[in-house]
Amino acid sequence: MQRAVKNKLCPLEKAVNTISGKWKIPILWQIQEGKKRPSEFLRGIAHMDRRVLNQQLTEMISDGLLTKRSYHELPPRVEYELTELGRKLVEVLWQLNDWGKLLMEED
Repeated sequence: MQRAVKNKLCPLEKAVNTISGKWKIPILWQIQEGKKRPSEFLRGIAHMDRRVLNQQLTEMISDGLLTKRSYHELPPRVEYELTELGRKLVEVLWQLNDWGKLLMEED
């Protein structure tokens, strides 16, 4: 008799779950250029509100894609930056972008 494996994801499922979410890929595209403040994300990504941005950033920190640095100054300042794992993901996304171009040529 086979036993079900609890909470066991294959690597592909883990990867897809990590980048799922409407705004994570646009956030990654923006932050690959360097450190970003929340207001910069909001200016660069149309139709995203601050609450959703904060939720997505928190998830991305938890997943090891971003780091957050808070500066103790007035007014308060917070910056986000890609981790090494996040930079590797951006490399993969560029490859996926190239694959998407091939698909578009087929249409």
